[in-house]
Amino acid sequence: MARTTRTAGTARPVSARAVAVAGAVVVLVAGLSACGASAGDDTEPDHRSFDLKGRTLTVDSDDSALEIVATDAAREGRVEVTRWFQGSVVVGKDPKVTWSVRDDRLVLRMKCSGIVADCSAKHRVEVPRGTTVKVEDGDGSVRARGFRDPLSIRTGDGSVRVTDTTGPVDLRTGDGSIRVADTTGPLSMRTGDGSVRADVSSRDVRTRTGDGSVRLELGVVPDRVESRSGDGSVTIALPEAAYRVTTETGDGGVEVSVPRDETSSHVVSAHTGDGKVTVRTVN
Repeated sequence: MARTTRTAGTARPVSARAVAVAGAVVVLVAGLSACGASAGDDTEPDHRSFDLKGRTLTVDSDDSALEIVATDAAREGRVEVTRWFQGSVVVGKDPKVTWSVRDDRLVLRMKCSGIVADCSAKHRVEVPRGTTVKVEDGDGSVRARGFRDPLSIRTGDGSVRVTDTTGPVDLRTGDGSIRVADTTGPLSMRTGDGSVRADVSSRDVRTRTGDGSVRLELGVVPDRVESRSGDGSVTIALPEAAYRVTTETGDGGVEVSVPRDETSSHVVSAHTGDGKVTVRTVN
């Protein structure tokens, strides 16, 4: 039987499999550094401009963070959209993006293929002041500001932030917090799971959360405030005035320090299944 003799200093042969594995690792690392870094830092966003036939617009997005802005700088009858890709593609093609306006509906879609570490984008939508906007976002946070006309936002999973509005505002999220500031129009807020915070001068405020605290601070004497939480504390801070107050909590204390008058036209209702209820004067 033949025997192989290895002499000192002779290099051990490298198998073809080891070479192939090493080569694959090099290629994958190169792909990670080349594709991931460039796709994850989008310094040159895409931009589109669309005709707006009327004074209403529905923004329909499947999975993107949205920023919706009403501004005097926007051209009359035009919608300006800017998109930043915020994810990272390891191996594969760039995301497939579609965006279009049909009638009064702006549809935003993005589809990633290959090996994707994160497939997400941010869209900024600018509309002329005087436009009524409805937002439908499947999964993503939404920010909006500058509206003087009705604004409605629905998102399945994501936080909602609204500032600087004077028209009616209606906000809904299945899972996410809601924050509102510098708003004077009627305000309605609902979240399935998340806290609600509002520092506003609205005369009609209604809020509901399945699981989360509620904190409202009003800059004017309201006509009506209604707040309900399934599980979480409720705090309402009001300007000096007499109020008709009703409170209820399944498990928690109640503290009402505002002047009370059962005949007052200023009605405040605060209810929670589990948590403290506080109705006080603004500090």
